[in-house]
Amino acid sequence: TSLAIKRLIGLQPRTARVIRNGKEIDLPVEEIGLDETIRIRPGDRIPVDGVVFEGSSHVDESMLTGEPMPVEKGPGDEVFGGTLNTQGSFLMRATRIGRDTALAHIIELVRQAQASKPPIGRLVDKVAAVFVPVVVAVAVVTFIVWYLYAPEPHLAYAVVTGMTVLVIACPCALGLATPISIMVGVGRAAEHGILIRNGEALQRAGQVNTVVFDKTGTLTEGRPQVTSVWPVATDERHLLRIAAALEAGSEHPLGQAILEHVAAKEGELPGVEGFEALAGSGVRGRIEGRDCLIGNRRLMETEAVALGDAAQRAADLAARGETPMFVACNGQLLGIVSVADRIRKESREAVERLHGLGIEVVMLTGDSRRTAEAVAEEIGIDRVLAEVLPADKRNEVSRLQGEGRVVAMVGDGINDAPALAQADVGIAIGKGTDVAVEAADIALMRSSPQSVADAILLSRATLRNIWQNLFGAFIYNILGIPIAAGVLYPAFGILLNPAVAAAAMSMSSVTVVSNALRLRHARLTVRVSSSN
Repeated sequence: TSLAIKRLIGLQPRTARVIRNGKEIDLPVEEIGLDETIRIRPGDRIPVDGVVFEGSSHVDESMLTGEPMPVEKGPGDEVFGGTLNTQGSFLMRATRIGRDTALAHIIELVRQAQASKPPIGRLVDKVAAVFVPVVVAVAVVTFIVWYLYAPEPHLAYAVVTGMTVLVIACPCALGLATPISIMVGVGRAAEHGILIRNGEALQRAGQVNTVVFDKTGTLTEGRPQVTSVWPVATDERHLLRIAAALEAGSEHPLGQAILEHVAAKEGELPGVEGFEALAGSGVRGRIEGRDCLIGNRRLMETEAVALGDAAQRAADLAARGETPMFVACNGQLLGIVSVADRIRKESREAVERLHGLGIEVVMLTGDSRRTAEAVAEEIGIDRVLAEVLPADKRNEVSRLQGEGRVVAMVGDGINDAPALAQADVGIAIGKGTDVAVEAADIALMRSSPQSVADAILLSRATLRNIWQNLFGAFIYNILGIPIAAGVLYPAFGILLNPAVAAAAMSMSSVTVVSNALRLRHARLTVRVSSSN
């Protein structure tokens, strides 16, 4: 049960090469302080979390994230304790040490999850609370019956049969049935970069029949790029400068894409006064004395900006899966800047795997319906909820639950946190924000939607294993207690020896543990239907 934790603990090196007062010295990891400079050489395991500030390399993060390919790291990139430097040498600055590192946090989450009980475990506790006094009563009745009706020495027969009933009915297997499967299942999940917070989340994940994906950063790469610029009442350069100036104060990925595109060509951008972010619509501000906007069609209609032929142009861009953004100043349309976020190459396969599990897949996005439907068609998604404001994502999840669905919500951003908390199972994917991760029941260390299907498969395998254990434990007691009470003695003269009863009780526990350990080798494959 502790194998996964031992493997995680084993990832942390015992020593690290720290630079102090211009000298490189080897120190125990426990003595590393914050902001210390550490040299990482080829083949070294990174001792603590930090940021690279000199040099570059490729780091194998597979034991934390499950990603098989080493990740390129350079100045400004974050590295994590326990990961392996494959080639190259670099200097890093320690930012999180001791219990604050990502590895320590993962180990603690696994420990807490393994110690927690799902609803089925609490049900077993209630059954055990009734089972124990019933068994004691059966043992007392057995003693009395044998004492009154057994042949001489009747007292010996009564004591032996009464004790045999108590021995064979010891509820060890019943008590082990749930926690041992939870421990192994959570440990196996951790090895695949799936962090399950508690047993309840593990059980609910196995019951999910609808998975809702936020589009940006989950089904797409989360790194949008400017794909086309269509000026209307100005030239392309001026259109981009106005768009970039407005987006400079925004944290939206689409806005950052425009900034990065313009930064490579332009110097200083014009200043913006009265900047205002309009949730789900765009941004506005005053530039060079003009009231300017950048956003979607809904914002333009609200501000009474005439679109003319630009409306059809935007529809054509949206049909290709791009997100057109209108730019306007003083009520006049200046043009369109179109941005697209590339779909992850594994997204379609992930959706097909979920379909193979009998799960409906829904995409939730603030994009226009045309853009969302183009993306959904390429991936094979069943249902699209488009043009949803960030504040309404939670309501959409609640509405699906009102239809009788067991909903898992997959997201990575701050605006996904309420929906993650509302869902029956909240799943934070990849390098999501801390807010999203804290609101989720399951955190995926990989940025791949494939891990969603892996988590559900592991949950179902664990639940199936628990039911197998419980079935075996109950069958054992249903058959064993009557035999221990001597029900076979009148017809066949067979009376169970207490030593044999003890061995049978031990074997029932061994059987439960052995069955649970099969989860360590559970297959995470699923038949994919060609119809999907």
